[in-house]
This record gives sequence, structure tokens and C-alpha cells, in this order.
Amino acid sequence: MWEFLKQLTDPNSIIEYGGLWLLLFVIFAETGLLVGFFLPGDNLILLAGILCKAKPDSLHVGYTELVTLMTSAAVLGNATGYWFGSKVGEKLYARKDGVIFKQKQIEITKTYYDKYGGNLTLVMARFLPIVRTFAPIIAGVIKIDFFKFMFFNIVGAIAWILSLTGIGYFLVQMFPQITDYMGYIFIALILLTALPILRIVLKKN
Repeated sequence: MWEFLKQLTDPNSIIEYGGLWLLLFVIFAETGLLVGFFLPGDNLILLAGILCKAKPDSLHVGYTELVTLMTSAAVLGNATGYWFGSKVGEKLYARKDGVIFKQKQIEITKTYYDKYGGNLTLVMARFLPIVRTFAPIIAGVIKIDFFKFMFFNIVGAIAWILSLTGIGYFLVQMFPQITDYMGYIFIALILLTALPILRIVLKKN
């Protein structure tokens, strides 16, 4: 079980052992399941873009197909999160902290809703760990209009998938040996995406 969880948090293992379908499931789960916040969405999408160009046999699809499938998984994930939030409602705020779920995760996401409003948060959240998992859930809790939610859900998914896969795909064209430095790239991306979250946590403390 522990080995399986380790593989789920390692972008290389996800693609090596699970291929395209596990890649799509992880993108769906990170945005659609309450426990999905620990999954490596950003790094996985970037890696998929790199491998699509550098090692096309690893995913067996072209760039356009890859982007379409990943965007669809991200949209469906958010829609599932919205549905869950609409069903659970205020019970989520009363839920006690557990090993995985923490009320602080809800508080961080709510800070973005209070500061930027629901529409902008749904787009911005795609690029922020933790927030991207809880943003659609809270949208369901506070009953944001579903059609409006779906519009910004789709816009955010397209922006998230296209930007990260595009960066990965074109980095290979500029630096063919980039696959030798994936560890450093993953660390840099984790730090960049975690900074806004750390800023909120430090402010609250």
C-alpha cells in the first residue's frame, strides 16, 4: 500500500506504470476527490508535455489528443467536486481534522474566494496546490450558479493544461536533454506553486 501511494506522488512512476489512463485518473482525482490534494498534478502535466515530444511512445497519443483528454479529465474532476460540495454542504465545515483532511485546507481556499470572488478563484485555483482541490467543492457548498461554474471550470482547465503541457512540449524543442534534469524542474515548479499558499498560511499565523 505504501509503495502504491509513493508511486501516486511520483510523476515518473505514474506514467511509467499506469500510462495515459492513470495520468488521466490522477488529474481527475486531484480536482474531483477530497483526498486528491496530495497528488502531483502540476508536475505530472508538465512531464506529460515533455514526454509527448521527447518520448511519444510512452503515452501513445499526439499532443492535441493529450491536451483534449487531460482537459476533459480536469473539467470532469471539478464538476465532481462541485457535486460533492452541493451534497455535503455545511457539514464539510463541521468536519473534524483527520489524518488527511484539515480545516486549514478549507480556510486557505475560502481566503481566495473572499479576496477574488468565485469566478476568478475557479480559474486561479487550477495553478495552486490544495486550492484547486477544494475550490470546486466550496463552489458547490455556496451554490454558485452551475452554468457559470462550468464556464469558468472549462476556462481554468484549458488554461492549466495548455500552459503546462505547452511549456513542457516546447522546452524539449529548445533543450533536447531536458529529461536529464526533471528532478530540478519538479522542485522548482513545486516551490513556485506553493509560494502563494505559504504566504496565506504565514499571514494567518
